[in-house]
Amino acid sequence: MKRTTLAMMMALAFATTTVAANDWKDGAKDAWIDGKAETTLLLNGNLNSFDINTDVKNGKVTLTGKVKSDVDKALAEELIENLDGVTGVDNQLTVVNSGQTANSKDGSALKDAKIATVVKTRLLFESEVSGTSINVDADNGVVTLQGEVDSDAEKDLAVAIAKNTSDVTRVIDKLQVAR
Repeated sequence: MKRTTLAMMMALAFATTTVAANDWKDGAKDAWIDGKAETTLLLNGNLNSFDINTDVKNGKVTLTGKVKSDVDKALAEELIENLDGVTGVDNQLTVVNSGQTANSKDGSALKDAKIATVVKTRLLFESEVSGTSINVDADNGVVTLQGEVDSDAEKDLAVAIAKNTSDVTRVIDKLQVAR
């Protein structure tokens, strides 16, 4: 009887520990995604990231707050749904000036802003690249990289990261290697 009780108590303790460990692991993953989402919004020059809140649950990001236009709302969603680990986006952003709608020029600007932000974010998250020293611009899918890097290998990696980003048609490399 004592062994049965002891075995049941041990099984219960093990199951509780496993559940707690999985909850912690999922929470850490969501926190990591939330940090990437906040950083991505912060690095985008077209959005006021201080007016946008992110919340992550099981990889699904909920966006709340306010933006100035429908284009900004779409841009925020597009940027977040392209992050690694994101399983979905619930865009609850409120447009405070709904008089603006997306036309073809705004659509192109939206796409270029997304491209530049995704490239910049990937450069910042790559430990072998000094992403803070690289300026990223996009125009009609053409990405221009400017700045100073420490080596030819770092330069090649930065260019490769840009080339392998969705919607990039070409990369103009204006990076200088520090000598």
